[in-house]
Amino acid sequence: MLDRASVIDENFQIALKTSKFPQKLSNISAAITQLSPREFVELFESQLISRHLDLRARKLKDQGIGFYTIGSSGHEGNAVLGKVFRHTDMAFLHYRSGALMVQRSRHLPNIDPIRDQILSLVAAKADPISQGRHKVFGSKQLFVPPQTSTIASHLPKAMGAAWSLGRAERNEYTTEIPSDSVILCNFGDASFNHATSQSAFNTAQYLAYKGEPLPLVFICEDNGIGISVSTPDNWIENNVKHRHSIEYIQANGLHLPDAYLAAQEAEEIARVERRPVFLHLKTVRLMGHAGNDTESMYHSIDHIERTEAQDPLLHSARICIESGYLSVGEILDLYENTRDKVEATAKQAIELPKLSSAEEVCASVAPQLPAQDTPPIAKINRRKELFDIGRQFKFLDKPRSMAQLINYSLTDLMEQYQNIIMFGEDVGKKGGVYSVSTNLQKRFGEARVFDTLLDETSILGTAIGAAHLGYLPVPEIQFLAYTHNAVDQIRGEASTLSYFSNNQFTNPMVIRIAGLAYQKGFGGHFHNDNSFGFLREIPGVIVACPSNGLDAAKMIREAVRLADEQKRVVIFLEPIALYHAKDLHEVGDNGWLCEYPHPSETIGFGEYGLKPAANNSKETLIISYGNGNYLSQQAQKILLDKHKINVSVMDLRWLAPLNHQVIAQEAAKYKQVLIVDECRKTGSVSEELITGLIEQLAKPPQIKRITGHDTFIPIGTSWEYVLPSKEDIITAVLDLKK
Repeated sequence: MLDRASVIDENFQIALKTSKFPQKLSNISAAITQLSPREFVELFESQLISRHLDLRARKLKDQGIGFYTIGSSGHEGNAVLGKVFRHTDMAFLHYRSGALMVQRSRHLPNIDPIRDQILSLVAAKADPISQGRHKVFGSKQLFVPPQTSTIASHLPKAMGAAWSLGRAERNEYTTEIPSDSVILCNFGDASFNHATSQSAFNTAQYLAYKGEPLPLVFICEDNGIGISVSTPDNWIENNVKHRHSIEYIQANGLHLPDAYLAAQEAEEIARVERRPVFLHLKTVRLMGHAGNDTESMYHSIDHIERTEAQDPLLHSARICIESGYLSVGEILDLYENTRDKVEATAKQAIELPKLSSAEEVCASVAPQLPAQDTPPIAKINRRKELFDIGRQFKFLDKPRSMAQLINYSLTDLMEQYQNIIMFGEDVGKKGGVYSVSTNLQKRFGEARVFDTLLDETSILGTAIGAAHLGYLPVPEIQFLAYTHNAVDQIRGEASTLSYFSNNQFTNPMVIRIAGLAYQKGFGGHFHNDNSFGFLREIPGVIVACPSNGLDAAKMIREAVRLADEQKRVVIFLEPIALYHAKDLHEVGDNGWLCEYPHPSETIGFGEYGLKPAANNSKETLIISYGNGNYLSQQAQKILLDKHKINVSVMDLRWLAPLNHQVIAQEAAKYKQVLIVDECRKTGSVSEELITGLIEQLAKPPQIKRITGHDTFIPIGTSWEYVLPSKEDIITAVLDLKK
């Protein structure tokens, strides 16, 4: 029979009526847990609620009015986690956490877990966490940030949140949850094998090995299979139990007393000793992976039936009967009464409205939040004290490079925003590969500026977890290419949180990335990466790219404001080749050095820069950014001096989202527009710019573009053939004049 949900439903009732229960899995009795009969029955009821929600989800799907069928059946033992841990212990949960959420909801009297989960199943606008955007387990009141169909991507941020709790004590910083909280993170045995989870385990071990407090409980709910791929026997246990610095605890998740005692032990180690724990719960999976998964295609009926015979609800029912807590009749009544509650709630929920417009769907991607006062700028005596560490105060009014002005801005910002923490590979003692973070650790201490593992996934996961607790992280990714293997922490985690929580949860941050090309033959494509389209396409993420020190200082202040006030995820893309550029037109002219602007000065989000033509000519406009702006200004002078051609140069500054309206308003004043884009031709900013100009303007100017080639960047001198040059720009402008 393909409808295993109905079989499991019927078999539960038959087993009770005929007293055909599975054999005991443990000799640990309910009494040993010291739970009262009422408390134990409450746990059992949470399991029943979760089961009936799964059963109803299948029917809703069959009726075409439900949209999610990955259930928790077989994993209902995780109800003990909702009982043992506090509701203020932040929990990052996977999609089989139904019973856990039901039990956790009991900590607060105003939460109806049946209604909340049904609303999510039918994508109702009244869904209190995602407003119907996804079926997720999440609750602001219960400190459960929502996860979507997680395949281990939530583990790094759970690690980051736990680490942030420990670090808060050193910073004397008050987090948004109690200081003695722990962090929970559950996942399946298949997710255990994902590179992202291994990154989290490794970083947790590393931090614990160093003696850092890390109150974290990894919970592996091991049902022995991932969709159709079996997990080898004892694979998880043999992989984890001998790992250094992580406490390993195993329990049978089908047997509530055993699971409860194990959860208590894990909770005590994490909360009291502030050490990471790996809690390994053996479970089963019932009803297949999801509603569209026909398990009989890869498992025999005999295998399926043997698994169903280990239904955790049958084990719990037997324990209740043997302990004298409930009779068979009382359990059957409780089972049917629970079904009735779920059914009544479902009937109400399916009539409720859904999101009904693109505007409603997109409203929580990047909502406009009310303006707020920024923290005060440090007074002159305090600034002098800080900048004298490194003997830089005397240079604040002298022309300096982009790298130095970013450093000065970070110094002022870290003093202004006491919740900023900065971290990454080599940012601490070394001061960064390009000296951008020089002296910051000396100025603010290792608790706020520190080095990390060489693991971008963990760096970004740490940022997300820290932001959950109220920090304003400024992580550094050492090179743009290093972001590619960790981008899901931005795309699948950081950027989605506001969207899937209807802006109830946010993880604001400013991610500094050293990137782009033109490093004159150094490093090859891993250090000369001119491809960042993968960042521009992420909804809600802001991409900023300064081309000079003055803009960089002002823009990073705006980036921090956007993160702090508007709770945005901002990518601050810093052109490596311009970090230490001094001259613009000839050696010794110092044309690319700038004086440090007053800490109150900013460049607004979406505001472009413009260097107008010498006689304010409206013939030709060059639109560029980063290195392209630098080269375009060089070309601007040569075109005037040698060819008597006046051109204006626009520096986009903000690359995502592009402010198409204001760009088009400026471009409309000119006869010709040349776009200089150092990114690859395919997937470049220039593609979107041209589209925007055509869409915005009834009579667009003549448009031409030059871009990088669709290739990786080589070492040596041959890079010059695949990136735009000032000579290319001059030639393109001359061609426009023909």
